[in-house]
Amino acid sequence: MLGRWVHVVGEDIASHATPTTLREGVLHVSAESTAWATQLRLMQSQILARIAGSVGDGVVKSLKITGPTAPSWRKGDRHIKGRGPRDTYG
Repeated sequence: MLGRWVHVVGEDIASHATPTTLREGVLHVSAESTAWATQLRLMQSQILARIAGSVGDGVVKSLKITGPTAPSWRKGDRHIKGRGPRDTYG
């Protein structure tokens, strides 16, 4: 499945999303942006139908689509523990 991704979903989708792993029938797909991740989630049933038609029914049972990972601002020298300052409440 991972090697045939471009042929299964087409070049447009394949240029914006990459399959990463296939475990126990769950295909993990990494999208290049949150917009593409949302679009792929909306197209999930169509993509699963294409996959079933190409590699066989039951090989991929579901998709887990993730967007890009952003840096966490919850760690570091300047992080305030707890709820932080609440100066916007008057």
